[in-house]
Amino acid sequence: MPESREPAKISSLSLFGTILILVIFQLPLGRYLAPGDTFSADVAREGLFWGLTVLLVSYILFIEKRPLSSIGLIQPTWKTVAFGVIGAFAMVAGMTLIYLVLFPMFGLSTNEPTMIAVKAMPLWFRVVLILRAAVFEEIFYRGFMIERLAEFTRLRWLAALISLAAFTLAHLSGWGWAHLMVAGFGGAILTGLYLLRRDLGSNMIAHFLTDGVGFLLG
Repeated sequence: MPESREPAKISSLSLFGTILILVIFQLPLGRYLAPGDTFSADVAREGLFWGLTVLLVSYILFIEKRPLSSIGLIQPTWKTVAFGVIGAFAMVAGMTLIYLVLFPMFGLSTNEPTMIAVKAMPLWFRVVLILRAAVFEEIFYRGFMIERLAEFTRLRWLAALISLAAFTLAHLSGWGWAHLMVAGFGGAILTGLYLLRRDLGSNMIAHFLTDGVGFLLG
């Protein structure tokens, strides 16, 4: 487990910039800037999220002037891959139980419209989509949000809870209320994995493999 670190001193400018990013990036920007249900709109939204990823990384490197290790992006080792696979196994197993047990228990349909729509997309685009989700969402929700909020609040557990809530609710507009059980469970595993390892590579692998099972298989 990574060694504990002393919280960094935060300037007012850094605080303002970070809060601005946390608020803006949480908005459904894709639906605002690339509305519609066409394939071209889907491609535009993916391009937008890749752009936001570059923007966030640039902010960390050139505005904050901090290394990417400050958000848990460190040199990968065999443990990076191993914990990523373990995390994916835990998420797939838990989500399977949610779909097979909890959804029927509450009279919810497992045929989610968004899932059906994504599976109808070309294979190459689905790969790009889940890769983007694994990269952007882990950098933003786990690495950046947890680390910066922990520095501001001095409470790592609170930062983790805020990150988990934000990640879960971000799936509401595109997936609906029922899917929050799935997103919340997956987010809890990913949050716990990050707190345990502070290795964002493991999170990205776990996220990619889990979405790959859902969107690429079957």
